[in-house]
Amino acid sequence: MSETMTRHASDAPVVLAARHVAKEYKDGRLRTQVLSHVSFEVRRGETLSIIGASGAGKSTLLHIVGGLDTLTGGEVEVEGRAMSSLSDAERGLLRNRSLGFIYQFHHLLPEFTALENVAMPLMIRGDDLAQARERARELLVRVGLEKRLDHKPGEMSGGERQRCAVARALVTRPACILGDEPTGNLDEKNASQVYELMLELNREIGTSFVLVTHDVGLAERMDRTLELSGGRIHEHLR
Repeated sequence: MSETMTRHASDAPVVLAARHVAKEYKDGRLRTQVLSHVSFEVRRGETLSIIGASGAGKSTLLHIVGGLDTLTGGEVEVEGRAMSSLSDAERGLLRNRSLGFIYQFHHLLPEFTALENVAMPLMIRGDDLAQARERARELLVRVGLEKRLDHKPGEMSGGERQRCAVARALVTRPACILGDEPTGNLDEKNASQVYELMLELNREIGTSFVLVTHDVGLAERMDRTLELSGGRIHEHLR
């Protein structure tokens, strides 16, 4: 990361913070500690990769900081608001406003068109329908899907579906997008195109990205890389 980017990141507000996060699973008398005192911050406009061996708890960590899973210790803050202090409804509203999610499998709704899928998060929070559709159309054009607006997921290629998923994650203009192996189901060419798209949108819109990935090449292109090992987080210095 360049010195300019470092200064910018240090001056930018924190949009996501994990503070001494712990996660333990219990099965009868058996206890398995997956995460232990995991702490890190993500600032506005910053890109962060999380790497680690399979089973290290990367996806669990991502789900916890995204408010999709519970923790057994510590705290997660999104734009300064502690998740534990919110009701389920309030957490849902905070996720919808401040966070976007991209998964290995696109999770688009098969019965809806690309335009409808991308507009869905805005419609769920009660935005004007016409405005939601227009915002969705603008993003789909931006990701190169202007000819697929009325196509359903089954009528699009794998790369197109994942670009649609990126547009859906960005449509609410979230402070941070969380990606769990977002290109793990794509071939090398399509994966590279989606990577480029995410990085380009990061530069243009200023949304932060936190990506769990096995792709060393992608991890190295992020501003920072954290490795999860033994339930703890370690930062890779460059």
